[in-house]
Amino acid sequence: MADPKGFLTTGREVAETRPAGERVKDWNEVYVRGSLLPIISKQAGRCMDCGIPFCHNGCPLGNLIPEWNDYAYREDWRAASERLHATNNFPEFTGRLCPAPCESACVLGINQPAVTIKNVEVSIIDKAWGSGDVVPQPPERLSGKTVAVIGSGPAGLAAAQQLTRAGHTVAVYERADRIGGLLRYGIPEFKMEKSHINRRIEQMRAEGTKFRTEVEIGKDIDAAKLRRRHDAVVIAAGATVSRDLPVPGRELNGVHFAMEYLPLANKVQEGDLTVSPISAEGKHVVVIGGGDTGADCVGTAHRQGAASVTQLEIMPKPGEERNANQPWPTFPMLYKVTSAHEEGGERVYSVSTTHFEGDEDGNVQALHLVEVEFKDGKLEQKPGTERRIPAQLVTLAMGFTGTDQSNGLVQQFGLELDGRGNVARDGDYATNVDGVFVAGDAGRGQSLIVWAIAEGRSAARGVDRFLTGASALPAPIRPTDRSLMV
Repeated sequence: MADPKGFLTTGREVAETRPAGERVKDWNEVYVRGSLLPIISKQAGRCMDCGIPFCHNGCPLGNLIPEWNDYAYREDWRAASERLHATNNFPEFTGRLCPAPCESACVLGINQPAVTIKNVEVSIIDKAWGSGDVVPQPPERLSGKTVAVIGSGPAGLAAAQQLTRAGHTVAVYERADRIGGLLRYGIPEFKMEKSHINRRIEQMRAEGTKFRTEVEIGKDIDAAKLRRRHDAVVIAAGATVSRDLPVPGRELNGVHFAMEYLPLANKVQEGDLTVSPISAEGKHVVVIGGGDTGADCVGTAHRQGAASVTQLEIMPKPGEERNANQPWPTFPMLYKVTSAHEEGGERVYSVSTTHFEGDEDGNVQALHLVEVEFKDGKLEQKPGTERRIPAQLVTLAMGFTGTDQSNGLVQQFGLELDGRGNVARDGDYATNVDGVFVAGDAGRGQSLIVWAIAEGRSAARGVDRFLTGASALPAPIRPTDRSLMV
């Protein structure tokens, strides 16, 4: 273990962020570069000898957290990196983007601030990249089997890397012009700079993974033909159908899905555009949806020079302490202030949009809302609470409803869907079509990046066993995934 008295002698410290007034003027990551390493060893030393590390259960990847905390405490960075990569293909992604359910399950968190697991994780991997410890791991021999992976988000990339290292010839198909999925175009640069994706892609190329961009399976290539071309297929296309808001005025100019707004801002950072066609500059911006995607819209609007930013959430404001029905070690719904919220704007809870108001040119100019409350388990409007707020740009960030069926992929494969509109699969992540597997949001529904990587690894194990009859690929074994056990 790490320092046996660390949790008694050392208080929790987290990564230092740059001043809000400074960081909204650029698109660099919000954290002060190099601020973690001077404190991270002592922070890792707060990890207790707790006997049963509940952080393992809190992490869908089953990360070996006490082990790499111990190595980080001793500043054995190479060993820490090895233990980190034993369960996670892309810790630089999760260390920046995951909401850290592991910290909610930390035993120390029962009555003290939890160990800064997420900060330790990102420090280890950044140090490993800087020291040259992250290198390609090409397979010793090829199996002669080919696998197509549809989608290059975290689930698709994790599955592709695992299968490539197992010796299979893997091709990743991505309909966008660059690899990365929502990591590339859904996550703003200030949350994760895209250089982190680029160097992983180069590592995967050196290992043998092939990438095909601007190819949409179902449109550019018939899905059934793709299946005949490869020995197996992994669908990791995400749950990309945005939840809409069917209220009067929805058709007005200036009302956009978050996934129409955010990718354009990222394309500016990629150098594809000089100015985003959907910009918040000088406008009163309203973001509908209180989750992480909504916060991404808030931070983006700040950097584009919005006149004001208001974020609406239909649910009540969460508390700052656990509710009785969300006891430790479960992941609680708590009031969270992200870096984007630190930068300004207003957050309004328990409100519902009734309609949008437009000007004579068909542009949105205001949003009408009403307060809501729960009655008999249902949300009902509160009479007399209607009001109007200015809105010249509205982004809808209310989540996603399932797999995109507009391109014919589902129909051409003949895939069965579950009751939520996701691709149905068994415990091996296999669909009803022989040799076709599904991982990530396409099968699970909208979820966390850590779940996407975990599912990509588990699906890779299922594919490997399908192709070879057995598999030695490491993968998170969930209690219900008994069919994943060899």
